[in-house]
Amino acid sequence: MATYDTLGASYSHTRRPDPRIAAQIHAALGDATDVVNVGAGTGSYEPPETVLAVEPSQVMIAQRPPGSAPAVQAVAECLPLRDGAADAVMALLTVHHWSDQAAGIEELRRVARRRVVVLTWDQRVFRERFWLVREYLPEAADFDDTRAVPTDRLAELLGGARVEPVPVPHDCTDGFAAAYWRRPHAYLDPRVRAGISLLSQPDEAVLAPGLARLADDLAGGRWHARHADLFTRETFDVGYRLLVADH
Repeated sequence: MATYDTLGASYSHTRRPDPRIAAQIHAALGDATDVVNVGAGTGSYEPPETVLAVEPSQVMIAQRPPGSAPAVQAVAECLPLRDGAADAVMALLTVHHWSDQAAGIEELRRVARRRVVVLTWDQRVFRERFWLVREYLPEAADFDDTRAVPTDRLAELLGGARVEPVPVPHDCTDGFAAAYWRRPHAYLDPRVRAGISLLSQPDEAVLAPGLARLADDLAGGRWHARHADLFTRETFDVGYRLLVADH
């Protein structure tokens, strides 16, 4: 919780839900009549059927827009809800922050009557395909190595799950780590980095040399020469995955 109490103050400005990703998440939720959002943050991607948001950081809760579902300050590992409290439970880009993934997933399964939907990423694919961590900020990838949860491990904890790739649009409006894969200058903006835990939690001094190289390569045209192929793509699979598990 301390992390997002400290770093989440501007989260709602850079982390606006992308409608194309929202459509995929809402399709995964199916015809659920009531949804609980765990690790809800500021409320991104909550469908109208959301009845409760669970979030450990009061700073994040305070940024939820008017009219959002009610929120309770609690952690995934101990949800203040009865068994089978909702048709579906969703947890989006949050599992890596939990202190005990097995306990948190078990709680999601306990509370969901029918379906659990988890958005995460495959760290192996992310490291291989995302130029920012591969070429400029391997230290940030090293940080993520310590907290990324393998998708097959999550699928196992969920009792089996369908795994869907989540391609990132080139103009993605949700500023998560790889959202700017075709807009490299964005990573030089400290306001953008502040909304990305991958780039805001490691010490700034650790990232400074890589960011300086990126700035230099952009100014000299070397980045664009190396990555001209990216401009032929509308979307990019950088490893984000949606896991859908039914009871």
